[in-house]
Amino acid sequence: MKSSCYVILLTIIFLSFSSGISIAEETIEQGDEVVQEKQVQPESESEETVIDEITSVDKGSQETVSVPSFIDLPANHRVYTEVTYLASGKIVSGSNGYFLPDRFVTRAEAAAMFGRSLSFDGTKRATSFPDVGMSNFASGYISSATADKIINGYPDGKFKPNNIVTRGEMALLISRAFGYDAKTTQAAVKVLMSKGIAEGMKDGSFGEKAPMKRSDFSVFLARSINPKFTLNYKASAMKEATVKVSEINVRTGPLLTYPVIGKLPKDVEVEILYEFGDWLLIRGLDIEGFVHKDLLIVENSETTLESFLRSQTIVIDAGHGGNDPGSIGGKLYESTVTLDVALKVKDYFLQTPFNIKLTREDNSRLELFERVALAKRWNGNVFVSIHTNAFNTKANGTETFYYSAAATNPYVQQSKLLAEYVQKRLIEAWDLYDRGVKKGNLHVLRENEMPAALVELAFIDNVEDKKKLESDQWRQEAAKAIYWGILDYYKANGTDVNSLYNVGK
Repeated sequence: MKSSCYVILLTIIFLSFSSGISIAEETIEQGDEVVQEKQVQPESESEETVIDEITSVDKGSQETVSVPSFIDLPANHRVYTEVTYLASGKIVSGSNGYFLPDRFVTRAEAAAMFGRSLSFDGTKRATSFPDVGMSNFASGYISSATADKIINGYPDGKFKPNNIVTRGEMALLISRAFGYDAKTTQAAVKVLMSKGIAEGMKDGSFGEKAPMKRSDFSVFLARSINPKFTLNYKASAMKEATVKVSEINVRTGPLLTYPVIGKLPKDVEVEILYEFGDWLLIRGLDIEGFVHKDLLIVENSETTLESFLRSQTIVIDAGHGGNDPGSIGGKLYESTVTLDVALKVKDYFLQTPFNIKLTREDNSRLELFERVALAKRWNGNVFVSIHTNAFNTKANGTETFYYSAAATNPYVQQSKLLAEYVQKRLIEAWDLYDRGVKKGNLHVLRENEMPAALVELAFIDNVEDKKKLESDQWRQEAAKAIYWGILDYYKANGTDVNSLYNVGK
């Protein structure tokens, strides 16, 4: 379902916010959260909670909906689609027709938006915090969110509802709210980047201590709820299921507040693309949307995982070949080393449900464009090119590259994550000098259309590095490291590949 479809169907009840803002003067660490001190943003006085709890199966007539409109959020605004989507589910709101995209998010507002996303009880009520009274618009959500351990109070027993939330803190809260299992801010940022939920700042950092704007939080939240908004989304069936009741509603989002976009009759088979709490993003009869899980009969999860892995194609590219030997160290050719390691990587993947492809399996030569063309033709999901280095006989170590401009290969963050995991595993395996993960304007990375990394195993003209490159045992270790690095990448993206690590032991 294209995001434009949501725009046609959207509706919203606008709620009131006040607009006072005060920027943080300093930050202090409280456990694993970055907490703001000496900053106050006046509490919204007239905002009321709007939420429909999911208390029954989703059946009924299709709603008539209208398009929400914000005066300060025209259709060409960078966050228009995400904000409008959240507004259609009554998760975010505005004041007198304004959304206030540049306003900073307070802890109370964050608790309310998370609460609405997760169908928490938002009924105003007394809380355990002396600074959050029953009249506070978010009192119910604060009570529910703290009970669910999504957001915590301070050591002095206060909640400080008007403190502004930082980008780093928001990353951690999102991880807790949606079960990403990150325990620290740094880990949470990495998870959000790997899932295509967040991007970095223009300076290349995540900006962990910067205050969180309503516009950016809306993007993070929309991408966490619906994967169609994530960067470089590709729909892949996780499981298969069958509709078990006479007729069910398919909605644009995982709440009863989201509009119905279609219906599915009993016994229709659907593919499950994503899970969000008790809701499933499904595809069937040319309809793609969310349904409540109780309305489906889901196939065995073990079979489903295997099916998903079989849909994933790993492309391993052995650098050079034929009349292009690559770098040379005495009688040792780069093309020989890369092919041997690539074949060993293939042997590991052949013991798994993954689909494994090699751009070459003999001493043949392929042009760079041909390697990329093969990866695209195979609909590759991961691309790893294997090389060795050479310079001045003194340089040594292992390094891995990724392409950092989304204009050609849009999978920048995923490529970086892939490179980081492969590099980490190779350093652990070979214990060579860690030259790090670097940006590289290399053809097979730049022109590809999937997460891609290029690894330089070691320097073939360095005496110590060469000893490992020419050793069959060390090549086997390198292959295992690349295999495990790719598994690490899938695990970071939420795929249960734990059992596949045994292949490399």
